[in-house]
Amino acid sequence: MTRFEPRTDAAVIDDLRRRLRATRWPDMTDDAGWGLGVDVDYLRELVDYWIDDFDWQASEDSICALPHRRIIIRGLGIHVIHRTAVPGARPAVPLLLNHGWPDSSWRYLKVLPLLADPGTHGGDPDDAFDVIVPDMPGFGHSERPTRLIDSRDVAGLWGELMTELGYERFLTAGGDMGSHVSRFLALDHPDRVVAVHRMDAGLPRYTGDPADLTDDERAWLRTGANWARAEGGYAAMHSTKPQTAAVGLTDSPAGLAAWIVEKLRSWSDCGGDIESAFTKDDILALVTQYWVTETIGSSMRMYRANAMIPPEQYTRRVEVPSGFSLFGGDVLRPPRAWLERTANVVSVTEPARGGHFAPYEQPESYAEELRTFFRPFRSHFR
Repeated sequence: MTRFEPRTDAAVIDDLRRRLRATRWPDMTDDAGWGLGVDVDYLRELVDYWIDDFDWQASEDSICALPHRRIIIRGLGIHVIHRTAVPGARPAVPLLLNHGWPDSSWRYLKVLPLLADPGTHGGDPDDAFDVIVPDMPGFGHSERPTRLIDSRDVAGLWGELMTELGYERFLTAGGDMGSHVSRFLALDHPDRVVAVHRMDAGLPRYTGDPADLTDDERAWLRTGANWARAEGGYAAMHSTKPQTAAVGLTDSPAGLAAWIVEKLRSWSDCGGDIESAFTKDDILALVTQYWVTETIGSSMRMYRANAMIPPEQYTRRVEVPSGFSLFGGDVLRPPRAWLERTANVVSVTEPARGGHFAPYEQPESYAEELRTFFRPFRSHFR
């Protein structure tokens, strides 16, 4: 385990700006807006800002102020932000946070100080956590794997990570792919995971007789299928031929931004106005990270790996105490009956504001959701 500083060579940023200036823009139909995918007019505005006004150095300085570590696990270099609770907040209550796609540890940058030092941010100092935020292999500043790695594999890696960091038992939370990683941690390490919190239940997968489901559950399966047809083209590409898309997205920063920005807008609670959820600096901090680390291809390949997980893995019930915060602006919100079918549910809340990226969109609300849910389990660490 070594200290790590995620710095970028200035020549990489110079090359990025050169490529942005040379973007060959597509045409678009009259008044297309966001109806056919990314709004090209908005993207051109964003790219202009990226070239002339976005201060990557300042963004990187802010990120580098956090405590970064690099740990080798099973031959892979793993980047992890490890912020211990403020002095005096003992015993240590470790909380492992799992990100999704198209993000990275970026998802938790705004919420991290609220969880590690709640007393400074209007909370109860006794709610402090030791916060562990790793980048999955092939995301952010973690090493790109040379073979396919799925959510189960990541859960296994994180079990070893927590041992390396000195935590025998811990809490975990996540959303999107991170929800699956959290789930597999609870399934495969029930002796170590004290409680698990998730923002979603993933896309519905059910191999049994639909007649055995409730009306709400059957409706949710239909909603999931409709969403996949209307919005899931990206996932079909990632799950089948990710390397084809990776060629263009690794070569064109404007193309990379289009692929990510469209999802930030579609999945956030922004009412169609992306900048009501994220500033341009927020967006470009994430997109630039993908560019300088060259991880768009490796991040998409995880969809292919997860598509190969045997269906029976998704029917396993989580017996570890589970909580769900289903934010009002998220993509798909499962019914209570489905959650109870698949997990030992002790809490379900429905915050009105926030979407798929709630830890970044509504950090105060998300932090309070975690503090409240995990509070009864703190006694396990005394």
